[in-house]
Amino acid sequence: MSDPVIISRRHALRSLGGGITFTSLAACALHDAFASEGVLLNPADAAAKAVQYVEDAKRAKGAASGSTCANCALYLGGAGTAQGPCQIFPGKQVKAAGWCSSWAPQM
Repeated sequence: MSDPVIISRRHALRSLGGGITFTSLAACALHDAFASEGVLLNPADAAAKAVQYVEDAKRAKGAASGSTCANCALYLGGAGTAQGPCQIFPGKQVKAAGWCSSWAPQM
């Protein structure tokens, strides 16, 4: 006959706490990885048309010389990246060379 395994309440709670912490950290890491991966915004999208978004600022009507998504206050992409997230279009990425009528200078 085998001896039953007895687990103390303290050991069980410590194991459970570690598992919850690990799960929370893993979920946060996965969320950040997928959040930064958004799909590229289609200029034909209704939201893009509403703000006159174009993928090349040189072809934008009304854009000031030198204004692009890369130097906009709403652009969240890293410096030197070809595209990145924008606060105007949650879950989508815009071209760094793009422009829209919501362009605002970085402070």
